[in-house]
Amino acid sequence: MHVQRHIDRHLLPYYLKVFNRITDKPMGYIGNVSLDGLMLISQLPMLVNARFDMRLKIPCHEGQVRNIDFYATCQWSREDVTPGSYDSGFSLVAPPPEYVEMVEALRHYFSFRPMQASA
Repeated sequence: MHVQRHIDRHLLPYYLKVFNRITDKPMGYIGNVSLDGLMLISQLPMLVNARFDMRLKIPCHEGQVRNIDFYATCQWSREDVTPGSYDSGFSLVAPPPEYVEMVEALRHYFSFRPMQASA
């Protein structure tokens, strides 16, 4: 029996590029993230049940780039509604603190917070 899992995810209106950590070649873009995983949008389908060495290159101050390296296992991969694009779901294997910080920062940035009444 197939069990549908539910994890709160945060859609990213602007995509972050994901790289293969070994070859430094682009794999695709992040479609959404959670503390437990991510969805990758790519031009090729991903091998299900395979573990990938991934790297995010996060822009920082004054043109600097911060690398976040992690391992992720592909759980599923299917063709997107956009021709020539594939969506693949990954679970993270022991996400590093930098990844957790990034997800929390994105959650904070994209959250709607109530306006504070001025006194």
